[in-house]
Amino acid sequence: MNADDREAALALLRWYVEMGADEAIAFEAADRLAPPPASIRLPAPIGGQSPRPVPAAAPPALTEPLGEAAQSARRLASGADSVEALAALVAGFEGCPLKRTATNTVFIDGNPAAPVMIVGEAPGADEDRIGRPFVGRAGQLLDRMLAAIGLDRSGVLITNVIYWRPPGNRTPTAAEIASCLPFVFRLIALVRPKVLVLSGGTAAGALLAQSQGITRLRGRWFELAVPGLDQPVPTLPMFHPSFLLRTPERKREAWRDLLSLRARLDELLAVAPPSG
Repeated sequence: MNADDREAALALLRWYVEMGADEAIAFEAADRLAPPPASIRLPAPIGGQSPRPVPAAAPPALTEPLGEAAQSARRLASGADSVEALAALVAGFEGCPLKRTATNTVFIDGNPAAPVMIVGEAPGADEDRIGRPFVGRAGQLLDRMLAAIGLDRSGVLITNVIYWRPPGNRTPTAAEIASCLPFVFRLIALVRPKVLVLSGGTAAGALLAQSQGITRLRGRWFELAVPGLDQPVPTLPMFHPSFLLRTPERKREAWRDLLSLRARLDELLAVAPPSG
């Protein structure tokens, strides 16, 4: 392949990704009339009973041998008995090299007592400058999405799988994610959300350990087992707001996912035992 052909192929691949075709499915066309696999969650009919969520396997960062930084993170995170203590441990953690190039540690925003927890990818330039997750254009869209189903930042807790901005907003590496993931899981265990939302493919891949891309995972409910919790957490992958800014034609799917989130949250809140 000459240089011109290679550049044309790369340009075509970039166009596919921007259009949302971010994964190879198969060598042959899918048979849409065939019965779906048992592990695939079908959309619930309007007013019908919610399908059974898919159990999620433990991420490799919790089951496979870890590097030194991830081992240190796991030891530290396991000793945190409050969100404040965990925040202090994250702020003092030196095991992720991204910290050396970042301006601020970006941990959480919102309400730790909220029923919904949202996990995104990593801080961007605005988040790195201000020290809070989801405060740039993507964060503003997230606020509008939440408002559309009657939520705001007082009703959610927002974090990322990475607490420091990757240079140039690049995708975090597997080692960088592994060094932060123990803190993410400890945060989930401490706040005990009723519903977990994974915003974007990086967050979904890190916590669900799924090989499928976000275009295949979004809109499907999973049951995520979290160390320290006796019950799995209902978990919904969705498109990241930054992806929706680039591809607004996918907002229709995001709206369906938001309605699914609202319905599941209402269902869980209706059966929750009274406090006190």
